[in-house]
Amino acid sequence: MVNLDQVLGFLIIGIVVSVASAGEQVVTYVFGDSLTEVGNNNYLQSLAKSNFPFYGIDYEGGIATGRFSNGRTIGDIISAKLGIQSPPPYLSLKPNDDAILKGVNYASGGAGILNDTGLYFIQRMTFDDQINSFEKTKEAIKAKIGEEAAEKHVNKAVYFIGMGSNDYVNNFLQPFLAAGEQYTHDEFVELLTSTLGEQFTRLHQFGARKMVFHGLGPLGCIPSQRVKSTRGICLKQVNLWVQEFNSKVKKLVATLNKHLPYAQITFADTFPIVLDLIENPTAYGFKISNTSCCNVDTSVGGLCLPNSKLCKNRTEYVFWDAFHPSDAANQVIADRVFASLSHEASSPAPAPSPRKFLSLKT
Repeated sequence: MVNLDQVLGFLIIGIVVSVASAGEQVVTYVFGDSLTEVGNNNYLQSLAKSNFPFYGIDYEGGIATGRFSNGRTIGDIISAKLGIQSPPPYLSLKPNDDAILKGVNYASGGAGILNDTGLYFIQRMTFDDQINSFEKTKEAIKAKIGEEAAEKHVNKAVYFIGMGSNDYVNNFLQPFLAAGEQYTHDEFVELLTSTLGEQFTRLHQFGARKMVFHGLGPLGCIPSQRVKSTRGICLKQVNLWVQEFNSKVKKLVATLNKHLPYAQITFADTFPIVLDLIENPTAYGFKISNTSCCNVDTSVGGLCLPNSKLCKNRTEYVFWDAFHPSDAANQVIADRVFASLSHEASSPAPAPSPRKFLSLKT
């Protein structure tokens, strides 16, 4: 029996890689949190900001741009591999900016699937906020090129979505917030996936067809969680919860692909890639994966403030701060993800049944 999610993965990957190879412009719209943000929170009254040293110390020009890394995000690196510029932050653009036709990044540090997630950061663009912003982008595109062309444009674009980490790290796992007390994990993950399903459906209503959802990594192994262990080890229960979330999102994606006309949603499982990097750092040229280069590991996490103490060799560390991978780690993760996608795109895809194939029309 053909795995429809695998078929869709082949199709989306094939579209992105083949278009890039043909020299055509790949248009991407990015939704996410601090792992993919490129500067939206710079324009907000938010406590989740990274537009100060030592962020960006290894970015081009050594500038802190609002990326939560010492250098590039995974998205930056994959964009470069596709031969395109990393899409600019939504809030940096004028409503009718021509740049919206080439892609936009809506990601915001502190954002979650749930609107309550990250409340203590004050301002941030939740996933719902980001979808509302995309709706405005589509209206602006309509005004520029007409309704029919705009519909074709948004149908053809690829949507990268990475959301859910904050719903755990800055919501369910925080003892001083209500979610961890109000819900069992079974109830919480059901709330997350049902909300996510509604959000996918809204994006589909606005014309999104080719969507790639990046599953959660091993959150139990990030420095802000390790310090909660007396031995500084990964929190097994947290990783089990994350895997349960990933599993349920895979099922959600399969259901949506059956019921949303022409939907091509795929689930990108980065959990094993990141876990292997953490468990076997020396295999990838790293020395340390259990703590961060910027010495800010605390039970509530920590950003790399200007008065923080940095490690001597940033390329030896998997983590930059208590939450985010280093530039060097992002390079490894992006290389592995892109290599696997390119390999799949160049391999024969399994043939879907005629009924299912018809549902993939764009």
